[in-house]
Amino acid sequence: MSVLGLSASSPDTDPRDRGGPAQPLISVRDLQRHFPVKGQGLFQTKRVVRAVDGIDFDILKGETLGVVGESGCGKSTTARLLMQLIKQDKGEILFDGETVGGTLPLPDYRQQVQMVFQDSYASLNPRLTIEDSISFGPRIHGVSANKALARTHDLLDRVGLEPRRFAGRYPHELSGGQRQRVNIARALALEPRLVILDEAVSALDKSVEAQVLNLLLDLKRDFGLTYLFISHDLNVVRFMVDRVMVMYLGRVAEIGTRDAVFEATRHPYSAALLASMPKADPAKRTTEAPLAGDPPNPIDPPSGCRFHTRCSFAEPICTKALPPLFGEIDTHKTACLMSLPGSGHSRAYDGGMKHV
Repeated sequence: MSVLGLSASSPDTDPRDRGGPAQPLISVRDLQRHFPVKGQGLFQTKRVVRAVDGIDFDILKGETLGVVGESGCGKSTTARLLMQLIKQDKGEILFDGETVGGTLPLPDYRQQVQMVFQDSYASLNPRLTIEDSISFGPRIHGVSANKALARTHDLLDRVGLEPRRFAGRYPHELSGGQRQRVNIARALALEPRLVILDEAVSALDKSVEAQVLNLLLDLKRDFGLTYLFISHDLNVVRFMVDRVMVMYLGRVAEIGTRDAVFEATRHPYSAALLASMPKADPAKRTTEAPLAGDPPNPIDPPSGCRFHTRCSFAEPICTKALPPLFGEIDTHKTACLMSLPGSGHSRAYDGGMKHV
């Protein structure tokens, strides 16, 4: 038994598991969120920032799905939509087969989905002690004060912070790595099934980052957790995840298993991201920028494929046709006309797909 009172080895032993291991834990269909541009005149056409513009993906039970892409591509907005910190304009979120906000009420959903934010200090109330911050959520959801406090001390011990030393401290008395451990403990206090990690280690130095990453892997194994892991660091993503989703300008460019995306990428944008990874070997260092130009304006994205303005393989058809996600359902799907048989692109072919 885990310290939280759940069987801790496999997600399909969780009594809250309604659909069995074959059913995705969370499914997103046509998710969309546009933000209105401020300062528009009364008679001007209303403009919006297309932060998330119609995306589909699943997160399987017990897996870690990594989300990568440039700043502004919609990663953090997607995370906040999944947490329902902001509401979608369109689309549906299913959690273990139930509609979030419909058949599954938000309070019940939020007990099963928690988030760890990038800024470890801003995430904590400076006026609350560490034990008060961690026990606050369970107490709000009806757990008795004594039980919430016992759970808090158990979790502090699990994340490597001795309760007698750290429970009564305030956030400013802890280092960045210690504060992030507190945030992880707080996320686990409600016994969630899905934990969203939004750049959770990017503000830490490398030695502390490695410790926190190993901690996350241990907690995932022990509590049967599922992770959505957002990061700019592709080396960290490769170490942590089972599958990778690449986003570009509010849409999914590629999604597949870690090996499929890292070893046989099919999208030119994904290939450019991988080429930009720092290399320790001087002989293998990149001497030319793998990608030129800046991302287009999300207020007025290009027609057709949104990457065509920066793609060296772009053809006239790319300016007209929006490529769908196409490929093997369970292993590798790409939104590129070169990977779509019969798309009209000169590099598309009917015998299958090839990597870039």
